[in-house]
Amino acid sequence: MYQNYLSVCQDQPSEASVGANGKPANRTVVFRGFQDETDKIQINTDCRTRKIEDLKHCPFAEICWYFIDSWEQFRINGRIDIIDGSNSDTIKLQQREKSWFASSFKSRLQYLGPDPGIPSITEEVPKDFSLDPSAGPVDAFCLLVLDPDQVDYLNLKTNTRLTYRCHRNLNEEKCWTPEKINP
Repeated sequence: MYQNYLSVCQDQPSEASVGANGKPANRTVVFRGFQDETDKIQINTDCRTRKIEDLKHCPFAEICWYFIDSWEQFRINGRIDIIDGSNSDTIKLQQREKSWFASSFKSRLQYLGPDPGIPSITEEVPKDFSLDPSAGPVDAFCLLVLDPDQVDYLNLKTNTRLTYRCHRNLNEEKCWTPEKINP
């Protein structure tokens, strides 16, 4: 439904969740593609960020894209699976490793820096970190996988809005039902 459109996009989405304090949290994330020919969205992140604690508290989130050129917006709701190095599922660990190696070397180096979001105690520029390009994911690397259950599509040029809701058929396969709604 939306995979073809999003797989070629250059814009970055925002991810919103609810923190342990009950307040909303919104941040820009990097879309890393769809997981193995499914509608599940992959996002790489640092395990040490606050978003991980927020998602552990409440694993539901919404991703929002707005495309300036086409005047289209996609809001995608679902549950996020956190896949870090302590995960016991070998298939999920393989997906994490695949995502790690799909990232640029420069992107991988970011996971070796100081803990994100805490005060910097020095004015010094962080030292260069060494990382074996063939080594697997470092402990701070985390793969987030959003399994969508609702997509809200809005086209401001045509003043059209559709909501797609997910349900399972008798074979437990995902099916999407669209409904045209007022913009």
